[in-house]
Amino acid sequence: MIYVVAALLTPCWGAPPGFEPGGIVHELGIMFNVVRSVEAFAKKNGVSQIDTLVLQIGELSPVVPRYIEACYPAAVDGTLLQDTKLKIEIIPGNALCRECGHVFNLLRSGESCPDCGGTRWEALSGKEFNIKEIIAR
Repeated sequence: MIYVVAALLTPCWGAPPGFEPGGIVHELGIMFNVVRSVEAFAKKNGVSQIDTLVLQIGELSPVVPRYIEACYPAAVDGTLLQDTKLKIEIIPGNALCRECGHVFNLLRSGESCPDCGGTRWEALSGKEFNIKEIIAR
């Protein structure tokens, strides 16, 4: 197998947790762009068969993993990715408390630091949407 790590596809900055613009149509458009990007990468690098596509989706991203899974078959139909497996890794929505320096999960902590109760924080992760790996056969 060949492991290829691709770069960030689409930043999803500033969206509130649970925000779902456009429902599944939003994710279908994203997946069409992912398919085009992966096919272009495969063509450029002489890859003719892809076994698995690994995506990373942040907990704070407006991209909904279950919608990505639901629209994946339609997005890859008739493409190089038609017979590929999709794997999704969830990136936790972590923040750094600016008051005490504690790193915590925003979704589990209700957006306040569980150590000091502070509400001044900086998001560290969880807004990402990445093509992490393209695993070729």
